[in-house]
Amino acid sequence: MLKKTVSHVNLRLLFLPKNNHWLKRIALVFSFISFDYFSTLIFCRAPNEEANLLARTFMENAGVPLGLTLFVLSVNLPIYVILSLDSNMIRLPNRIATPVEVGVDLVFAWFIAGLHFSGGTSWFWYAPEFVRQMFGAIIYLSLAIMIVKRCRKCE
Repeated sequence: MLKKTVSHVNLRLLFLPKNNHWLKRIALVFSFISFDYFSTLIFCRAPNEEANLLARTFMENAGVPLGLTLFVLSVNLPIYVILSLDSNMIRLPNRIATPVEVGVDLVFAWFIAGLHFSGGTSWFWYAPEFVRQMFGAIIYLSLAIMIVKRCRKCE
């Protein structure tokens, strides 16, 4: 008899983070992304007002609301999946995990939270982009320390 090899993808690994602190980190990152999404949705009347060329392309092809939604989903879904996979598959000792998580928070603070905060506030706050991005990074790090790190101690 031939044995059938069955391979399956566990969707729980892709979409459900293992630890509560990873779920809180994901929620924090996506709150900044949602801020950028909703402020763009509210203030953007035409695709040519959007500074992000890729988002503008989506908006020109599908309209502002649908194009922006498709752009946000397609660009940010991989971030969510990577964080969920990370939380389920990578096991680091505590002495290594702590600096790695601090590094993750620093990267998210600058590139994701800062950039989305800068993009979201660019519609109504006329400060230099660096100032808006730095302010968003500081807000993200403050919230990460208060919410994520406090939760980490509870586990």
